[in-house]
Amino acid sequence: MTDLSIFLEEHPYIDHSSPLIRAKVEELFSGDESSLEKVRLAYEFVRDEIPHSFDIESDTITAKASDVLAEKTGICHAKANLLAALLRRIGIPAGFCYQHITLADDDSLGYCVHCYNAVYLDNRWIFLDARGNTNGRCARFSPEKPVLAYRNRSEYDEYFWKGIYASPQMGVMRMLDASRSRQDIIDNLQDYLEGEPDIPDW
Repeated sequence: MTDLSIFLEEHPYIDHSSPLIRAKVEELFSGDESSLEKVRLAYEFVRDEIPHSFDIESDTITAKASDVLAEKTGICHAKANLLAALLRRIGIPAGFCYQHITLADDDSLGYCVHCYNAVYLDNRWIFLDARGNTNGRCARFSPEKPVLAYRNRSEYDEYFWKGIYASPQMGVMRMLDASRSRQDIIDNLQDYLEGEPDIPDW
């Protein structure tokens, strides 16, 4: 069995001891909810209340969880950091999974890495995509079967990478830190993964 403590650790980009994260946890949860309900509340908050930067045409670029919360926007990688931070703060293991998708609606701009979360709940992993439901996307809180933002299309080179990572992709994090606009992200968002997953056979 994998040591799940690595999915609870603080990280430079999952700063769950931040006063902002602590305050949001106190606001979101009364303390009487089940773990399942807490995950749902945290997920729906990040999905619905923190818009994807591209959806609102924002050049405010965030990466660290507390910055995503403060600025109220981020791309999928940044939003996944926030969801992980909220859950790790209350002792629920959370990690990261990745999907190879087109950067535009078709492959005219090439491919990129899309990020979503894996959450350990009731002795199993569930998969949640907090990207945000716009333009026909319909990701949902679905513990039994993942309902993610993107489906893999056979006409393109779209697929899921296997495995669950305890830490975000640092190349993506450095790119976000260096970016000053959405165009910087479009020009530099990688289409490959670095490192090996902490749980490789999922």
